[in-house]
Amino acid sequence: MSTSHAASRLACAGALLATFAPAPAHAQTPSPLAEWQYSSGILLEQMFEPKLPTWRIRLGPSVSFQPRYDGSDRYHAVAGPSIDIRYRDRFFLSTGEGLGMNVLTGPNWRVGFAAAYDLGRRAADDLGHLQGMGNINPAPSLRLLGEYAISKSFPLVLSADLRRNFGGDNGWIGDLGAYMPMPGSSEQFSWFAGPTMTIADSRYMNSWFGVNAGQSARSGYRQYDASAGIRSVGFGVTASWTVRKHWILNADGAFQQLVGSAAHSPITQTRASGSFDVSVIYEF
Repeated sequence: MSTSHAASRLACAGALLATFAPAPAHAQTPSPLAEWQYSSGILLEQMFEPKLPTWRIRLGPSVSFQPRYDGSDRYHAVAGPSIDIRYRDRFFLSTGEGLGMNVLTGPNWRVGFAAAYDLGRRAADDLGHLQGMGNINPAPSLRLLGEYAISKSFPLVLSADLRRNFGGDNGWIGDLGAYMPMPGSSEQFSWFAGPTMTIADSRYMNSWFGVNAGQSARSGYRQYDASAGIRSVGFGVTASWTVRKHWILNADGAFQQLVGSAAHSPITQTRASGSFDVSVIYEF
């Protein structure tokens, strides 16, 4: 290999390492954000930079613009903290992933579990459309998550997430997604993009999109039984800009299309929705 060719490959590797600064996590509320967007870049950072600091701490404020509930045509702004604390590649506390542990790890993969919290849905958020539907109460949830990166030369990350809520909708919901770094990234700026698909069981689907006899009588909606299956498909873009040392500006955008029973529900006002949020992060 020529000296110029070797230097070119080293420069390319350096640019890739700069790209894999993980995006800060965001307060996890029902929104069209893809699940992979809450931890994008974490696995790639570990793969390309195995000697990471013992502690990685990123904190800051976050604000998002998102639908009032899945299927709503009304939007609102939600502000909250963005927290992402990691100890080696083992333990983490994140507003996106929850409090958890990677129980199995490799150079290009991880499998873990976490305790999280689902915020549910309040009828008061949109009485014009949810009057008589009742609340879906907030509830703790347990998550099983996994990620696999193809290779350093082709850094496509495949992700899977399975959650069980204990209370609230009492349902199972899972996400399948993929993302990879996009061209144009540099030491100051990096961005990722990829698709996602969400699948849920009948308990979850009926809690969010079904209408039982009592709800029908109170709300005026026709009775509707939502079946298990694919709830939605979508696409997300996450970008991070290192403004100066320790300071990172992060932005996420996502599009979601409800399908199947979710799309045909009488309480669904729109099948297509989007979400956008911005965080200002300090990295210790």
